[in-house]
Amino acid sequence: MPDDERPLSALPSPAARVAAFVAILLGGLAGGLIGYTLVKLQCHGSCAAPKGIGTLVGAVVAAAGMSIVAVLVLRAVGEWRQIEQRERQR
Repeated sequence: MPDDERPLSALPSPAARVAAFVAILLGGLAGGLIGYTLVKLQCHGSCAAPKGIGTLVGAVVAAAGMSIVAVLVLRAVGEWRQIEQRERQR
């Protein structure tokens, strides 16, 4: 069903959901790398546990932040489609 004929729904398209999921994963990966590097630069000696904690905390915080951004973007796209449909009906 083409986008023009599809009924208006709050559910984003599958492509948009996949893009949001990939963005969250990439954000988590970047946050994990940043957390790891931050601890690696500051720690001397045996740092396996602190590096792991830094990686985990960085990944979780970055993925959580990116998920908020993804939800806001998906909502904005849904509202944009709703506005466009209203204008087409006029």
